[in-house]
Amino acid sequence: MMMVLCGRGQENLYAGFCLCRPFLCRPWLLIVEKILDMFLRMDFYSIKGSGNNIEAVCDMKKSDSSRNRKVLVAMSGGVDSSVAALLLKNAGYDVTGVTMALGIHRGGEIPGRFTDDAIDDAARVCDQLGMPHITVSFASLMENKVIARFTSEYLSGRTPNPCVDCNRYLKFGALLKEARKLGFHRLATGHYARIENQPSGWRLLRPADRGKDQSYFLYPLRLEDLPFILFPLGLMTKEEVRLTARQSGLHTARRHDSQDICFVPHGDYSRVFSDRNLKTEPGDIVDRNGKILGRHRGIIYYTIGQRGGLRISAKAPFYVVAIDALKNQIIVGGRDDVRASGLIAGDLNLLIEPFPGQVEAKIRYRKKPALCSVIRQGDKLNVMFKDPQDAVTPGQAVVFYAEDTVLGGGVIEEAIRD
Repeated sequence: MMMVLCGRGQENLYAGFCLCRPFLCRPWLLIVEKILDMFLRMDFYSIKGSGNNIEAVCDMKKSDSSRNRKVLVAMSGGVDSSVAALLLKNAGYDVTGVTMALGIHRGGEIPGRFTDDAIDDAARVCDQLGMPHITVSFASLMENKVIARFTSEYLSGRTPNPCVDCNRYLKFGALLKEARKLGFHRLATGHYARIENQPSGWRLLRPADRGKDQSYFLYPLRLEDLPFILFPLGLMTKEEVRLTARQSGLHTARRHDSQDICFVPHGDYSRVFSDRNLKTEPGDIVDRNGKILGRHRGIIYYTIGQRGGLRISAKAPFYVVAIDALKNQIIVGGRDDVRASGLIAGDLNLLIEPFPGQVEAKIRYRKKPALCSVIRQGDKLNVMFKDPQDAVTPGQAVVFYAEDTVLGGGVIEEAIRD
């Protein structure tokens, strides 16, 4: 006998059993009833794959009390959060969708995340799934905690990571607090990451789809909050998410992923500053000895390791190696000058204690993890790489891993160069 799970929820599973029941002898009937009972007790159910390669992914619980647990799903109006809501709804959760109203308005034909169009898209998906949808206004929090930090860091010559701050202060800060206040047991999002309760405790893990791994942005999650967070897409690939959305007829199935920062329209950083009456002045581009080589149009347009846009004529290419905000200077050098043997990290959030001395570290989202040694120095970490790394950038996150496990992370304060 072969059982095929169609992935449309427990109701369809039970309906399929009822259709087959008249054709089953008593031994098989008892077996199938036990299997059915097992699936009806599950806390999470999703389908991975398609066609003849269907794998049921289940996180089993010991009691029936989890079947009616209330989950608030953060919905940005995109396909990922829509499928996350679909999977949880099909798994038998009591699901409500929520969209954060962040006061973001964007021109053009392509809607951004958390705009009015995105809120409407999220509401339409909730209507399709027969579940409530609410909005929460976090506009002032977005301005004060994320955008203000973004502008301040750039004006200080550092390169911030607003997605990390959004997760820290909004999604898994204010929104998680709001979910608990409203009586929800869990908060779910469409992030590509995993959370597991292992013998050593709750752990944040990398997802199955390495190309969409978002664990780098999630290191600020507090260890004590992990049991209350769900990542339904952690075992799926982006292609499988898209396929699930299309097969289910979701309104957002063909919506394109946003590639830029949600509050930076069309990648125009100057607009963020001009809208807030913040000025960035042109200044000198100098080499490491202070020799003037050219002019820059404002320090906010440059980051460590940048090669393009310097407008310097030279036999060998120059790279940005430092930004001096006090002197309003961009310092450039050769390729070797960009490399760093280590870094100092602060503003730490460590998810495991004691913290190991040998780990892997990512210094940018798209960078591969690099082997390094770590020494704790008060509230800082001194990190030394096995091999020098390019473009260690103050303001960016450094996130530590042991294979698939996220050990924690912090903010790069300075690069260590020999």
